Amino acid sequence: MKDVSFGQYYPVKSFVHRLDPRLKLLFLIVFIAAIFVADNFWSLGLCALVLILAVAFSRVPVGKVLRAVRGVIVLVVFTAAINVLFYTGKSEPLWAWWIFSVTREGIVFSVFLVARLVLLVTCSSMLTYTTTPVALTDGVESLLTPLKWIKFPVHVLALIMSIALRFIPILMDETERIKNAQKARGADFESGSLFKRVKAIVPVLIPLLLSAFRRADELGDAMDARCYMGDKKRTKYKKLVFTWRDLVAFLIGALMLAATILLRIYGADLFGVLLGPVI
Repeated sequence: MKDVSFGQYYPVKSFVHRLDPRLKLLFLIVFIAAIFVADNFWSLGLCALVLILAVAFSRVPVGKVLRAVRGVIVLVVFTAAINVLFYTGKSEPLWAWWIFSVTREGIVFSVFLVARLVLLVTCSSMLTYTTTPVALTDGVESLLTPLKWIKFPVHVLALIMSIALRFIPILMDETERIKNAQKARGADFESGSLFKRVKAIVPVLIPLLLSAFRRADELGDAMDARCYMGDKKRTKYKKLVFTWRDLVAFLIGALMLAATILLRIYGADLFGVLLGPVI
């Protein structure tokens, strides 16, 4: 639970923190699109370079950023192992047994897929590290404003997302507190078989669910006491305005996506010409 970084905000003044939340959301969508468009290490390296620059200008500690990867390390290792053992290439297998085989293409593809997953998780965590839940909610609501024409409850969706982001760190702390209380009573969460450890989590989940429902009920009562009426005649304390920083970030994102698409189309011919004399 300590490795979960989504929903956590790192308060510091930086170039990335001052960007408009709408631009950050669009930049994240463009970055994810560029990651999946990339089909070689050159274009993936370009995406990694842009992400490194974003981390540097955000002034968020590198260790805190990499903590997001620790939260999904099991998924990354599992995905890499599956692709190494089952990916079939044109070359002779380096190792084979029963239905498993390890090929050079499988290793390269697994490394490429792991790099793609790491970039995907890291860029998503950077959004919440550099954007407060309130600003993120305002950005989502502003981007989805055209859906109001078809009577879509945009404000309600943004409010649900904001509450969910605020509750993530609260529930993490609550989980840690309940686990410590159970350990003080003799509970063991780390030894024994997998079934025994899963069974030991049940005394944690039940009070955690009760606590979540209690907090939700208290939040609803607090909103009713303040006469909350949804998005009817609501005003904004802070209005979102694009600045020169947003223009710079927009140009970087557009150039990155365009370069990734060009490398996908012409990458083989370009690097064949450049590396031909060397090879």
